[in-house]
Amino acid sequence: MTDLETIAAADFGRTLRGVGVNLLCRDLRGMAAFLSGCFGLSIHRLSDDFALVRHEEVLLQLHADGTFGRHPLIDLLPENPPRGAGVQIYLFGIDPDAACARAESAGGVVIEPATDKPHGLREATILAPEGFAFSPAVPLP
Repeated sequence: MTDLETIAAADFGRTLRGVGVNLLCRDLRGMAAFLSGCFGLSIHRLSDDFALVRHEEVLLQLHADGTFGRHPLIDLLPENPPRGAGVQIYLFGIDPDAACARAESAGGVVIEPATDKPHGLREATILAPEGFAFSPAVPLP
């Protein structure tokens, strides 16, 4: 397993496979604190500009707006939050009831409480301070 705290950026980039999720954040440290506090995700390389967020084998990357100065997405960001409308990020294996209980103190808003769904999951939807929707979910017995 890669040491996320010490690997060089170029070496890290060469290790990435599959699908990557990168979230642009006005308040990167606040977003990292929410993901850790609400869902128990581990945070690596935390700075004002960048962080890696791990959920099991999946990595999310957080980038501050300023790091995207020449990226075409920067001009498409709304002036006023929320930003993440239309994107739902599932966090499988995280108890939705427990996440809902922690959401407010972590800075989030429960927009769908933990509910048993017909597709075999108990899930909730929690809006992060940056506007992204996260859905912790576990299989129904």
